[in-house]
Amino acid sequence: MTRSPSRSQWQLARRRFVRHKLAVTGLSVLAVLLVCCFGADWIAPFARNAQDLALGPAGPSGAHWLGTDELGRDYLSELLYAGRISLAIGVSVALLATLLGTALGALAGYFGGWVDEVVMRVTDLFLVVPAIVVLALALQGFGKSPVTIVLVLSALFWTYVARVVRGQVLSLREKEYIAAAIVLGARRRRVVVRHILPNLTGVIAVNTSLGAATAVIIESTLSFLGYGVQPPETSWGNMLSQASGLIGTDKVYLLYFPGLFILLTALAINFVGDGLRDAFDPQGATP
Repeated sequence: MTRSPSRSQWQLARRRFVRHKLAVTGLSVLAVLLVCCFGADWIAPFARNAQDLALGPAGPSGAHWLGTDELGRDYLSELLYAGRISLAIGVSVALLATLLGTALGALAGYFGGWVDEVVMRVTDLFLVVPAIVVLALALQGFGKSPVTIVLVLSALFWTYVARVVRGQVLSLREKEYIAAAIVLGARRRRVVVRHILPNLTGVIAVNTSLGAATAVIIESTLSFLGYGVQPPETSWGNMLSQASGLIGTDKVYLLYFPGLFILLTALAINFVGDGLRDAFDPQGATP
């Protein structure tokens, strides 16, 4: 009787993820959006801000698949270029917030005592503050550039990651292999980096993906309210804001398409997050 070859945890996680059809679909959609937006210089059918005032706003056609705006610019091209800002903000916020939250959560959970108390009280302080109000005030004071938006959002979003990581570390530090590593003389930093954080890969990956989706939506909300990205920079939320007065007119497509791109991005990222959660969950689908 032949035994099936043993598989590593990464191979098992990949197999579970591939079986999650919505996650694979979401990853495919997200990959297409990233390639098209960041490769807009080569993929977009028209150059950025290429105007044709004589054409003006026109609905979707063979020449302009998503129509043109008031300045006669190809709307698909403008959406792809605007997606650079929205997606870059989402990815940057997710990475920065995850790095900061993971580091502080791991320190609080592993060391406990006054370290845990200080980190958790700071976390509670950030959690009770209305995020939209803080963002609006910060952007008014420090400017509305994409870099400022990324820094402010990261400073608010790390708290959620920190709480989740802290709870997981509190559980993991009681495991036998952690006690064995300490008995063998492993330093605290090595225990955290080599033995605890690798076991949090699933939690970190899921929170990173969900953080990216939240950041895209929050940025779009801020831009829609006039507190986000400002011209000459353009984001999907900014395009929504510019088209907000067109409801009930024949130009309403200028409002629908940016909203559709935001919706597709948020759904795709959330599907990927669900797939990662199931893939790294040891009690998930059987391999």
